[in-house]
Amino acid sequence: MARVVRPEELDLREFVRPGDQIIWGEAAGEPLTLTEALVAQRAGLGGVSVFFAAGFSDTLQPAHADHIRMVGIGGIGTMRRLTRAEVVEIVPCHVGQVLRYIESGAVRCDVAFVQVSPPGPDGRYSYGVTGDFIPMAAERARFVIAEVNDQVPYTFGDAMLDPERIDVLVPTSRPVVEVPSRIGAVERAIAGHAAAFIGDGATLQMGVGAIPDAVLQALRDRRDLGMHTGIVSDVLVDLVESGAMTNTRKPIDQGVSITGALAGTKRLYDFAHRNPAVGIRNSLYTHGDAVLGRIPNLVTVNSAIEVDLTGQVGAEDVAGAYLGGIGGQADYMRVGHRAPAGRAILALPATVKGGGGRIVSRLSGSVTTSRADADLIVTEFGAAELRAQPIRERARRLIAIAHPDHRERLEREAHALFKRGF
Repeated sequence: MARVVRPEELDLREFVRPGDQIIWGEAAGEPLTLTEALVAQRAGLGGVSVFFAAGFSDTLQPAHADHIRMVGIGGIGTMRRLTRAEVVEIVPCHVGQVLRYIESGAVRCDVAFVQVSPPGPDGRYSYGVTGDFIPMAAERARFVIAEVNDQVPYTFGDAMLDPERIDVLVPTSRPVVEVPSRIGAVERAIAGHAAAFIGDGATLQMGVGAIPDAVLQALRDRRDLGMHTGIVSDVLVDLVESGAMTNTRKPIDQGVSITGALAGTKRLYDFAHRNPAVGIRNSLYTHGDAVLGRIPNLVTVNSAIEVDLTGQVGAEDVAGAYLGGIGGQADYMRVGHRAPAGRAILALPATVKGGGGRIVSRLSGSVTTSRADADLIVTEFGAAELRAQPIRERARRLIAIAHPDHRERLEREAHALFKRGF
């Protein structure tokens, strides 16, 4: 039987050993009471490490690297401040790989910090806003500390925690991490171009951020859309309430929006609470080829930092700074490109703050998605269809959707590319 410990009495030295690695849920799945205790008590723990994915709280700060070794798969959300400060050891991997890494022990989990809802009728706890890899972390951990938060929604799917797996239970009542969307004019312009390629009945995968959210908002006049994604925001509620999202045309999980995580505001969390039309699944189901290959009309919408003139996509680092992550982009773009009635849409602004271009002659960082998997690139200036196009034509089409101020320079820089054709 789990030991119950009040938050103010939680002393992590009782449960965490020097050298332990701790894993907690990503995005809104972060158990804030536990992570805040870790930060406050870090000096007395004898040196620990944490492994994380996307984050949207202000808990971890660069200064905390004095006693915490930080290992992560990217700088998504507020984790960007950690990668900018160069205090994170980056593990290049797809989100869909993390669960298997934990299962095999390649990524060690000594202690799992989990956030769950109060138990349901069967006595099990729901992970609420996340499935992803955290159930596997709890299964493999030597010690599981569960923050049972009565403000976490009880959701359906495979993200359930048996009470006998909990070693320490910490009861709390506090708001779940919120991830509000901030959509501006540029994002709406991009969405207008992207939405033209998404018809009735499409099954959608959306990445994180304002651009995917703007694309979803532009689809409220569609019918019988479906959802199968790794993460979803409040826009899911908009689509359901408008009648656009019904999930009726999907060959699997009909009537249910499938996601690995919820990352929005209380509006989304309230919508998902005890709602059988929302299914929270682990990353093998949300990202796995075997499942995605069963969806013939999968349309994926993701964003990036840069795209070069051959179609290579960079979503991780630029000019020596690690700003993003691999995430699920490559998993989804390849399947969306290959789906019989699918599309793989990569949407990004034409410029960065300060005026630099995102359509570039050569990537300044890592290649996240290969040019062979590039399908449709969209900016606020239009859409470039790259599917089955030779390199010269790809470059011409991408220059046409770059910022007008950059097109002449790109044409000069592409001279050798036009000449050799590869």
